[in-house]
Amino acid sequence: MGFISATAEELDRAEKDPRWANDYVYELYADDDFPMPDRPYGGPDKAWAGLQFLLDETDVRLDFLMDGSQILEDGTLFGWSAEQIESVARQLRATPWERLAAHYDPERMTKEDVYPDMWRFDAEGELEWLERAYEELVAFFAKAADGGYGAFMSFSF
Repeated sequence: MGFISATAEELDRAEKDPRWANDYVYELYADDDFPMPDRPYGGPDKAWAGLQFLLDETDVRLDFLMDGSQILEDGTLFGWSAEQIESVARQLRATPWERLAAHYDPERMTKEDVYPDMWRFDAEGELEWLERAYEELVAFFAKAADGGYGAFMSFSF
């Protein structure tokens, strides 16, 4: 799972022409100039489900797989409005990592098959991995919100 900032015009066009959106997002990532300094992007990559587990234990209202508007019918591309980005950025800025880390439970995460189901192998290392992913996510949302951007969220199975 990854996010890349998008203008309101790009999101409007994506809603009307999902095929264009799919090609456009691919081209953004494949561009020789990627990453572009004026276009924020970021993870959580494969840490999304672990972060979702931790977020669900807090009052942060963020659901990676339900928020945003679906662009492609196969569930691999979503659009997030600038208002959604701003709302999430505000919540994440107010949620220090330690608040999420307090809910880290590798045994429960293993029992509940939280993707990528590796929590029992190196519990401390995986917690550090989640922290880095969270920091990247917070930075993306902050930069995108500061720039007035929405976002494309891509998800691969």
